[in-house]
Amino acid sequence: MKKSLLIFILPVFFYGQINNDVTIIKNSALNLIDENSKIEVLADSFIVSEGPLWNSENNELIFSDVRQNKIFTWSESDGIKEYILPSGSTGYAPSFKKGGIGSNGLAFDKSGNLILCQHGDRRIASVSNVATINPNFKTVIDNYNGKRFNSPNDLSLSSNGDIYFTDPPYGFYYNQKSFDDKFRELDFNGVYKLSEGGSLYLITKEMSLPNGIALSNDEKYIYVNNCGTEDPKIMKFDTSTFEGKLFFDGSELSKKYKGCFDGLKVHSSGNIFTTGPNGILIISPDGTLIATINYGKPITNCNFDTNEQYLYVTGFNDISRIKLKWNHILLMVLNTIN
Repeated sequence: MKKSLLIFILPVFFYGQINNDVTIIKNSALNLIDENSKIEVLADSFIVSEGPLWNSENNELIFSDVRQNKIFTWSESDGIKEYILPSGSTGYAPSFKKGGIGSNGLAFDKSGNLILCQHGDRRIASVSNVATINPNFKTVIDNYNGKRFNSPNDLSLSSNGDIYFTDPPYGFYYNQKSFDDKFRELDFNGVYKLSEGGSLYLITKEMSLPNGIALSNDEKYIYVNNCGTEDPKIMKFDTSTFEGKLFFDGSELSKKYKGCFDGLKVHSSGNIFTTGPNGILIISPDGTLIATINYGKPITNCNFDTNEQYLYVTGFNDISRIKLKWNHILLMVLNTIN
């Protein structure tokens, strides 16, 4: 019996040590990711990679480097290429010449144009989705009640073209540690909704460092991350009433691991994939932590490819991906509905 017992236990022990990249907390997470999935680093040598966005037409990832003031692409066939530069600072608004001045969050509008959060130019802008060193940015919105935004950070677009975005002050960090508010006009960090018709609404100014933002699949709610170590959490706001409530409290995790609640995305299943302490947290629609992807360092943002076969992750100096479980039946149903 002792020999049989050892034969049974040892493979389980060593099997558990093979992969530390994924921790399954609830079995429901196994519908989304395999416990043996591995983090695959695709490229490095960036400064602050951010805003990952999958371009299905070219089968490539588009992403920002906030401190290089550039947008890059990555693909299986071509690797890394410079795509749009400058990306977030053109002299349009008073800002620092160095620091986090490039573009951050990226999205596509209904016409296929890129919609950008620009730190240096302190606005939401649009530009054609083509490679260029002479981009023709068009201002979408750059102020609230006549006062310039701080540095729009991340955004989420509804199916009818409404733009939800956050406006923390990261563009005022002219190096990685020094904060200077001499260009600041607003005395708060806001979360906003810009309607398709052009009306701007302040959803809240009560979050200390609003960062990542993502709509629920039914677009009834918006999830907003609060970054930093003082109040690490995810808020959930009703998109009709703007009433907000706490969705996930990350204070205990933040005591144990490095990394803040930066970017996040909502999976077609309704589960939330968010950056957070130690890497990526997978959270169910009811706010339960069901799995973690363990980067062991702070990371900035994430996004899915078209069929949710991979989660792509920006991690300051690198970009990476991890394979997910592809639910082709669910996607067929969702595509039929849409």
